[in-house]
Amino acid sequence: MESALKHKFPVGATVYFTASNVSRPAASGTYEIIRLLPTEGDDCQYRIKSSTEAFERVAKESQLVVS
Repeated sequence: MESALKHKFPVGATVYFTASNVSRPAASGTYEIIRLLPTEGDDCQYRIKSSTEAFERVAKESQLVVS
């Protein structure tokens, strides 16, 4: 069954990530959308990558804004 929620940001978009206080510590800043992930609850998810980190992160759409 296809989800009714649509991802707001396309792959390749540059976004500003704000880390949640509840999740793992993360550097807030500019990230690139690497991949669209399935939704979790009421929030779309993305795999994001910062040029200052050697790894990718998973972020919820509510943690991202257009950079």
